[in-house]
Amino acid sequence: MNTEIYKITDPAADRAAVEAAAALLRRGEVVAIPTETVYGLAANAFDPAAVRKIFQAKGRPQDNPLIVHLAGAQELETVAKDIPEAARRLYARFSPGPLTVILPRKDTVPAEVSAGLSTVAVRIPSHPVANAVIKAAGVPLAAPSANLSGFPSPTGVQDVLDDMTGRVAAIVDGGESECGIESTVVSLAVSPPRLLRPGVITAEQLREILPDLVVDDAVLNPLKAGQTAASPGMKYKHYAPNAQIYIVRGGQKEFFRFLAAHPGEADTALVFEEDLPLCPVRAVAMGREAEPLSQTARLFSALRELDKLGAKTVFARAPVPTGVGLGVCNRLYRAAGFRFLNGGPKILGVCGQTGAGKSTVCDMLREFGLTIVDTDQIAREVVQPGSPVLPRLQTVFGADILLADGSLDRAKLASRAFASPETAAKLSAVTHPAIIAIAKSRAEEAKRQGKWAVIDAPLLFTAGMDTDCDFTLKVTAPEETRLKRIMARDHITEEEARKRIAVQGKEDRLSSHADHFVVNEDLAAVKTQIKAILTQSGYISE
Repeated sequence: MNTEIYKITDPAADRAAVEAAAALLRRGEVVAIPTETVYGLAANAFDPAAVRKIFQAKGRPQDNPLIVHLAGAQELETVAKDIPEAARRLYARFSPGPLTVILPRKDTVPAEVSAGLSTVAVRIPSHPVANAVIKAAGVPLAAPSANLSGFPSPTGVQDVLDDMTGRVAAIVDGGESECGIESTVVSLAVSPPRLLRPGVITAEQLREILPDLVVDDAVLNPLKAGQTAASPGMKYKHYAPNAQIYIVRGGQKEFFRFLAAHPGEADTALVFEEDLPLCPVRAVAMGREAEPLSQTARLFSALRELDKLGAKTVFARAPVPTGVGLGVCNRLYRAAGFRFLNGGPKILGVCGQTGAGKSTVCDMLREFGLTIVDTDQIAREVVQPGSPVLPRLQTVFGADILLADGSLDRAKLASRAFASPETAAKLSAVTHPAIIAIAKSRAEEAKRQGKWAVIDAPLLFTAGMDTDCDFTLKVTAPEETRLKRIMARDHITEEEARKRIAVQGKEDRLSSHADHFVVNEDLAAVKTQIKAILTQSGYISE
């Protein structure tokens, strides 16, 4: 097939090229056009034969739905039905722009567009050339990315020329794409609304309009066996170069520690610009770590560069999967086929007998750079005035445990709660669910930021939090040492101190299965023990 090339810098000045591309589209041909996200392969969305040509040109499986592009929100009713008010608010806020909304499909849209689904994905691009071509064509355009199926999406016209010359009727050169990754896709065809593909419009921004938005599990994980792709970009492997990519999860320190521990295993590293001076192997940058939008603009061209360099095995450092970084991780994980290496951050669970000096051990772990999630601190947070936990405590331990200002009388609660193992269990039943939820959330957030986290929990095993940890550590000390520490710390009698030790009987039995033990008597010896544990766990290099 002869492929025409039209360069359009200004749609008004280059009107003849706009009309020529539109005429081909009306005749049922496929034309590659620029958008603000990536270049797309466009065809008349109302013409099943034209849509099938898109799949043929890309070599794309026909169970992968396409996105319909409109010139404006006023055209929504031509392709979708039962349009909810939330959709109109989303389009008013984010369109024209890199947002796709999945809605119930009108029968006017062929099943080929939506891979047989009852829904249709709809977007209003902001790129002036794309908008001009859609208006001139006079029909909605179905348009996936203009690359061979499975390979990195094109962000410049040369990428399209490399992949599509001879496969489509025309290619419109409209310069570089601004965003660099495909549009954010959110489905309003399910309840609650679901983010299916992240982009430069983030989940946090969407929740300003859709507060109950759920991020689909397939955003950072492969589709489960038999699961249907509800959106473009959800297939197991996508956006991939010929090079084999492996994701090394974690921050800069973890990445280069892993690279040093596996010399010769990767011929190339895919990193951030800040990492380049540190790389012991050939490296390609995918933007700046400190500037997430530079990552979206650079990612696909960096993936294509790997093939131009002849890279075979690539170790990649992924960004933190929050905000715009979630979209970058989504593309990078799929480009790697979800191949991960054990270089990522971990969660260490630390428990200890009361008075054993667990806080001292956690302070040392903090000095080594680990993030401490202190459940004792969280326990204080969940009983602040106004907390929903306080009324439940009053029901169990008496209304008089609150002072006149609404704050908790901690001494009175402690005297009642620690009177016996049974009353201590009642305290745990009220407070632990809230404490556990917050602790797990903070530890996982630290991991997403590439940091190792410590869950500091006196009752780690009793509360079942050990299952959320990659490995566990128990701090111990002789009983007489513990008694003296408790009495001095809490200003209580020996009898009261022994009661508190007795309460931990169940935890002591369960925590006997911890992965590591530290005897806390001599500080220098404790630090040596901690360093050995962190070395064994991969945090510290030999």
